[in-house]
Amino acid sequence: MTDGFGGPTSRRRGSGVLDVAVVGGGMVGAAAALALARAGFSVALVDAREPASWAAADEVDLRVVGLAPSSIVLLDELGVWNAIRTARASAYDRMVVWDAENGATIRFDAADEGRDVLGYIVENGLVQATLWHALDDAGVRRIVPGEVVAYAMREDRAQLDLADGQVVSARLVVAADGAASPLREMVGIGTHGRDYAQRAVVAHVSTARPHERTAWQRFLPSGPLAFLPLDDGRSSIVWSLPDAEAKRMLALDDDAFRDALGVASDFRLGPILSVSRRAAFPLRLKLADRYEVGRLVLLGDAAHAVHPLAGQGVNLGLRDVAELRATLVDARASGRDFAATHVLRRYARRRRSADGLDAWSFDALARVYGWRAAPLVAARGAGVRLLDAFGPLKRRLARHAAGL
Repeated sequence: MTDGFGGPTSRRRGSGVLDVAVVGGGMVGAAAALALARAGFSVALVDAREPASWAAADEVDLRVVGLAPSSIVLLDELGVWNAIRTARASAYDRMVVWDAENGATIRFDAADEGRDVLGYIVENGLVQATLWHALDDAGVRRIVPGEVVAYAMREDRAQLDLADGQVVSARLVVAADGAASPLREMVGIGTHGRDYAQRAVVAHVSTARPHERTAWQRFLPSGPLAFLPLDDGRSSIVWSLPDAEAKRMLALDDDAFRDALGVASDFRLGPILSVSRRAAFPLRLKLADRYEVGRLVLLGDAAHAVHPLAGQGVNLGLRDVAELRATLVDARASGRDFAATHVLRRYARRRRSADGLDAWSFDALARVYGWRAAPLVAARGAGVRLLDAFGPLKRRLARHAAGL
């Protein structure tokens, strides 16, 4: 693997009807395009822009993802995991979560699960750039820039009209165009959920004590604060705060921010020694009312945007990819139309159930940790201590988070 990605984008126009057109080239959309192309489908990927190039000499991206074992298995099957791992990926083998109100703590250790690591912290930009780098070799037609302005259903295909006049026809369209998904809106799929009125403040920090390849998370009344280990010795923080407080934290000078962060983390890793630039993004729960309509299916954030407290958003999206690939391959192998309604409903039924269960579980966890009344705080602490002591249930939770 070279130390940079982001070569020239292919603009081959091609002709005829494709098997699959993927709209949205983020991590999940690019993984879907690559997975389906590797499985033998003819695929086009449509996006407004190609991702920024990635180079090892660049500063670590502020947006990082905690990749679970299920995601690593998929990326390995796609032939990109080794390139990501050797470029810049930070393994973690322990997780410690504790309650600021009552001190109740739960610990997860890879050794208890018979695994070497619990997961890897990886930059979003690295994952996306590596996936894009692999698209050409897999035969994916990249249409960039490409903006979908209309969607139409035909008897045996779906049609996408692009802003530049191109028409893309495919037997199946995959909408992976983010939480605001214009394509989801075009086909009339509604959503439900709630706005948390919070923002996640992100930055990279160095601390007086080493992170010990451990993901640390403290639940505060205002929201969770996570320290995620980076391989350069720093930690990536994700600090969920009410909107007004998040804006205040962004406006602080570095010294004041380091002091506030140290207090919020109870100085678990000692004083904060340095901090990178900071950014913030809004937190919302948004679930699609359905995952399929006609010859179109939803993937990733277009189907489900969840609270980041469990770090599972991208992992859920990559599980969508694995399920869709398996469903389409099985249908094709049995001689059926892989884009038939009953086939797509099978994918939708399985993933909507799994994603919904996880999304509402994360939401319930956020609500529980928002309890302030003393009896409820005490009950929460007792429950966490019981869970930490009960090995079988804790291992089952760990395996579920791993996607195993």
